[in-house]
Amino acid sequence: MLETVHGAPVKVLFFSPRIAPNTGNAIRMVAATGCELHLVEPLGFDLSEPKLRRAGLDYHDLASVTVHRNLAAAWKHIAPQRVYAFTAHASARFNDVSYEPGDVVMFGPEPTGLDAATLADPHITAQLRIPMLAGRRSLNLSNAAAVVVYEAWRQQGFSGAV
Repeated sequence: MLETVHGAPVKVLFFSPRIAPNTGNAIRMVAATGCELHLVEPLGFDLSEPKLRRAGLDYHDLASVTVHRNLAAAWKHIAPQRVYAFTAHASARFNDVSYEPGDVVMFGPEPTGLDAATLADPHITAQLRIPMLAGRRSLNLSNAAAVVVYEAWRQQGFSGAV
């Protein structure tokens, strides 16, 4: 796998993702933006699953993807300064933050999201939400991550983009 772009907009962390195509789409997104993707086990699929490979197309070799056995191992590896956990129950919005390279944006498993115990992790700087119309449950995991990554990258002037 390739190294991430120096000063990548953020690091993306999926906590126990369940749906292979969502992770495949996220692999494609991090390859396009220079971000790192961190997956925390247990995963709801095998990384060699055809649906994951098909969603990521030929981007697997262009993406930085790391699998961690648990959240503690992820924190040790990443050593984050700031972690933003995404939940529909937060009051602050994703665009209320000034993102910096090295920030971690954390998303929970489909379809439940991050549980209360995980949201209480002391590494989490703030809980954020992505606005939606009333009566909607949530965005697709890879779409939610892309919304946030591109906002962070926009704030940073799309550094490195062509």
